Amino acid sequence: MSAAQGRPKQARAPSGGQRSTRSGKRGGSCCVRTVAVLSALLLGPVTALAQAPAVPEAARERALVRMVRQDCGSCHGMRLTGGLGPALTREALADVPLESLAAVIYHGRPGTPMPPWKAMLSEPEARWIAQRLQQGFPEEMAKAP
Repeated sequence: MSAAQGRPKQARAPSGGQRSTRSGKRGGSCCVRTVAVLSALLLGPVTALAQAPAVPEAARERALVRMVRQDCGSCHGMRLTGGLGPALTREALADVPLESLAAVIYHGRPGTPMPPWKAMLSEPEARWIAQRLQQGFPEEMAKAP
């Protein structure tokens, strides 16, 4: 303790850039917060895609089913059993990870005829479609008279 000031001398910063506190413990809360913030920023999009798909409202669900049957069906076959593109049946997709399938729907496959659908779908909708394809995609509902 410095007699002139009546308080302990501040310790010099130990290697690693962290300052010692009066108790001698290293302070690290700033680093922990920084890591947490960076993790959230970098992993946020990844973890958002990995969460369970949001169930669209009934009208949007019907629109998505129609889009898959009509638009995807134009390349993957009207029954989704294959055509220009591969089959999108439950059996054909059994070994494809859900995240990969959702990413292909949303981002497409550059250099192939598979376009990105991100202009027409949200990421949760792409994941919902991927999940439904893996379960066996539903038929279009007939419009009520």
